[in-house]
Amino acid sequence: MSILDTPTPTDAWHSVETSFAALGRAVLILDASYTVLRASAFLDTFVCQGTHDGLVGRSVSDLLGSRLFVPGDAMHRALSQGRRAEGRRAFIKCPRTGAQLVSLSVAPLPGPDARALHEHARFIVVIRPADAPALPNELDDALLARSPGMLQIVSLVEALTESEATVLITGESGAGKEIVARAIHAHSPRAGGPFVAVNAAAIPTPLLESELFGHVRGAFTGAVRDRRGSIELARGGTLFLDEIGDMPAELQVKLLRVVQEREYTRLGESQPRQVDARIIAATHIDLEAAIRERRFREDLYYRLRVVPIAVPPLRQRPEDIGPLAHHLLARITSRTERALQLSPDTLEVLVSYEWPGNVRQLENALEFAVALCQGQTLQVEHLPPEVRSGAPSPTPAPPRVVGPLAAKDVIERASLVEESDDDEAATLRRTLDAHRWNRRAVADALGISRTTLWRRMRALGLE
Repeated sequence: MSILDTPTPTDAWHSVETSFAALGRAVLILDASYTVLRASAFLDTFVCQGTHDGLVGRSVSDLLGSRLFVPGDAMHRALSQGRRAEGRRAFIKCPRTGAQLVSLSVAPLPGPDARALHEHARFIVVIRPADAPALPNELDDALLARSPGMLQIVSLVEALTESEATVLITGESGAGKEIVARAIHAHSPRAGGPFVAVNAAAIPTPLLESELFGHVRGAFTGAVRDRRGSIELARGGTLFLDEIGDMPAELQVKLLRVVQEREYTRLGESQPRQVDARIIAATHIDLEAAIRERRFREDLYYRLRVVPIAVPPLRQRPEDIGPLAHHLLARITSRTERALQLSPDTLEVLVSYEWPGNVRQLENALEFAVALCQGQTLQVEHLPPEVRSGAPSPTPAPPRVVGPLAAKDVIERASLVEESDDDEAATLRRTLDAHRWNRRAVADALGISRTTLWRRMRALGLE
């Protein structure tokens, strides 16, 4: 090759810029002091016109803010150690659109290759648009409904817009009962007032009465000043009584008066006060069974159950898992200023898992995965072991199911172990090939669940 055929730094840069633009990415080349040597014109496409102009020769902090690329920052630390950093969030300011949220990946450039782009090139920055993080408010979760059961709840919340009726929400722990309660409050005539939550199971009985009703000075030993209770604090808004099924019997009598007579009395005080708060209660306990066992008052139950809402567990609404996972991931990464995505395989595993801990367990699993992930995409191997294997995490064992449901699970497990491993692997591979490795289609063809299919694929080395 003659010297005339040797690509110039301008030619090399144009190739890099064009290649990344085809993938929807913009590129910056920086020197050792983080000054911009080259900037992709593609910035003007997904930020706004003029972002690229005049950028060369300026500090990268003029574009991405002063918090990044400074000593102590994770990105600066990675580059100084010769490592890359991926999936960091940043905002690029634009006079027309305000600020554009982007995701950054940075890496050191090898010396000889770097000079092909610019004689002083030391680092490359790849920028892509990032999905805006979901606002960390509970209403967003309630509105992320795709399943029929949750869509009915959303419709009911909308129907209660002009109502202040007492509501009783039931459902398993972690299913999102408080989220629904906050949605009801936010769509109610009392939306401008406070939302005060009290967990009856988390507060010792001697303190729970004072927490709810308040007390006056001298009402008991240690009561050195007057204290307002949660009922008073919720004035003009909503009082949310969580885990109402765990409330002691002696307090159930007093709560009945609150709900029925709309009045209460502080501890140590004789003058009754008026209740000016809507009451929403929630529990994971079967209150009808608790009534039969004389652990819960029947009259209080029917006073609370004016509008009953049953929140289905996550395993009964797989359609909601995908939207919830994306929303929760955005909320988690917004705290760490990273922009991460879920791979299709990871999302499929999440949808296939039973989630005995419901939405709370899903969020914890994503927190775990984010902590392990070093790149920009959460892969299956980043998930907790029990989620990867499809086995439920340790939780109190529910009553054993005997009958068709239990038999169905045994049949599913047995259907793939009747053959030897070699024969089964060959049969499974043929089925996978025939359906182009679409796991949903393969599971349907074999008449098994996707969780069972995933387990057998892992066991036979067919991932």
